[in-house]
Amino acid sequence: LHVRSRRQRQMCIRDSKNTEDTKDEAMHLLSQILTPERTVCHAHGPSKKRLFETIAELVCANEPLLHYDNILNHLITREKLGSTGLGQGIAIPHCRVGNCTQPLGALLSLEKPIPFDAPDEQPVDLLFVLLVPEEARQQHLDILANIARLFNQQQFCGQLRAARDSCTLYEVACSGAD
Repeated sequence: LHVRSRRQRQMCIRDSKNTEDTKDEAMHLLSQILTPERTVCHAHGPSKKRLFETIAELVCANEPLLHYDNILNHLITREKLGSTGLGQGIAIPHCRVGNCTQPLGALLSLEKPIPFDAPDEQPVDLLFVLLVPEEARQQHLDILANIARLFNQQQFCGQLRAARDSCTLYEVACSGAD
């Protein structure tokens, strides 16, 4: 039987609260950069390239200043530098894009997992795409770090995977659906 001291219990409570605070901050961030129109449940994507084409179409449909070819080329170029697959079926494709005036996100769950060259070699079925303004270097890294921490939480990803439609997927992403 392990008995924790009062200080150890306080540390556990504080660490748990910090984890919840971080999750809340990240979900608040998602609600600022994600829209229902850029959230797709059970997207069809037989390959990385086709998926990037779908993402470029999805973003351009709601962002008239952004151009399909520009987004597609930036996503492909970034992916050639190294896979944006994190492991455990998660990928976070991201890039800086000219004419992008503010950070934008897109969330897709896939109908079938696809190879993504992730470190654990698991196919990807859940993607969060991040596009930021060309000059937003530090903001890009900060947002990316928050999103990666959120998508590293198995319970959160399980809730996203359980979504059966795009509306529910969006709601879970922005609120956590606790």
